[in-house]
Amino acid sequence: MPRPHAITSLEALEGLYGKVNLNSLAKETSALTPEYRRWIEAAPFFAVASGGPVGLDCSPRGDARGELFRILDDRILAFPDRRGNNRIDTLRNLLTDPRVALLFLIPGINETLRINGRATITTDPELIESFAVGDKRPVTVVVVEIDAVYFQCARALARARLWDPEARIDRAAVPTAGQMTRGALPEFDAEGYDAALPARQKATLY
Repeated sequence: MPRPHAITSLEALEGLYGKVNLNSLAKETSALTPEYRRWIEAAPFFAVASGGPVGLDCSPRGDARGELFRILDDRILAFPDRRGNNRIDTLRNLLTDPRVALLFLIPGINETLRINGRATITTDPELIESFAVGDKRPVTVVVVEIDAVYFQCARALARARLWDPEARIDRAAVPTAGQMTRGALPEFDAEGYDAALPARQKATLY
């Protein structure tokens, strides 16, 4: 049963908003322009969204600049699947639906950059080796064929004051990783988990 005041048609939705800003359409390209390339090359972080039979996923990806991804050409980029918890939600989705959406962020910059495309999972030895950190290598690499690239204006991050030091909150004001796990598993040793977490993360970063 629809919620009261729910919008259920495209016509009703479009009727609530003014005409689209033409610049927001014109800035979309089907490949990396030199300016878009320079922008993402400065980014140490992006989120990747995917979908599949079991649901949706949005996963954070972060690394040192130059290690986060490789631009293979203006229509193709690749990123490593770094060590994690082995849920592989994103990778499971890509096996059945290759569509992905990437959102890149640069600390201190309020604009973001978005890439939509289609992804393939590979164990190409050359790509795997190109993402080696010391003797640690990713198990797989995701190759994205770009369909659309465009930047997002600064309003969302400006409203959030995301990079403003005065907007930061004390870490103690929100639950720890252990406490959140215990919220789902009441017998979980949250204190022990949190105490061991910094060393474990450092040892398993790659």
